[in-house]
Amino acid sequence: MTIHAGSAAIEVERLSKRYGHTLAVDDVSFTVAEGEVFGLLGRNGAGKSTTVDCLAGLRAPDQGRIRVAGLEPRRDRRELRQLLGVQLQESQLQDKLTVAEAMRLYASFYRRPADIDQLLAMLDLTEKRNTRYRRLSGGQKQRLSIALALIGRPRIAILDELTTGLDPVARRDSWQLIDDIRNSGVTIMLITHLMTEAERLCDRVAIMRDGRIVALGTPAALGRPTLEDAFVALTDRRVS
Repeated sequence: MTIHAGSAAIEVERLSKRYGHTLAVDDVSFTVAEGEVFGLLGRNGAGKSTTVDCLAGLRAPDQGRIRVAGLEPRRDRRELRQLLGVQLQESQLQDKLTVAEAMRLYASFYRRPADIDQLLAMLDLTEKRNTRYRRLSGGQKQRLSIALALIGRPRIAILDELTTGLDPVARRDSWQLIDDIRNSGVTIMLITHLMTEAERLCDRVAIMRDGRIVALGTPAALGRPTLEDAFVALTDRRVS
């Protein structure tokens, strides 16, 4: 997939968000190009989740400018919902809901949903379409959450801790899936703690610490000698 450098899918300028006395996001700026896989990295509490919540219109920033697909997330929330797919780590479905029921429910939220059968086939869930959520394996639950994020034919997808808890085979299958999604024309923001995952999938990454971006660039440019080494050096207070 060619990245269109002159066309931004996501624009964030001087974003800040405070909870009481805690400054969760502090003057953050970055852009994500159309067709790019952009990684947002950081330790727990670095500000990643708050940044994503602001991008998705779930929280109002205290200051700054955000545009996602050219829309302002809070003001244009209804329209943005048709263009943005979000898979959050905490997403949980009712135990008794089957895969097919979940897909039909989410499809009803969109004007032009994707073909459910094709999406289930793409995510290797066809044989599980009548299986209840509680009986799915961890990897199958992850694939279902991706399917639900893609059911609206989004231009942009935000995937949070996509492969946490998966075995190495399921993780590699998920990586191939990300390649397939990007090659279909979807811009992806990937939130991950796995540096090997970021190196494998991301065109560029931003590393956050204490609510600020402390490094931004390609994994190869930031890695010294590896991205994990750079991440530890930039985020571990014991080596600061």
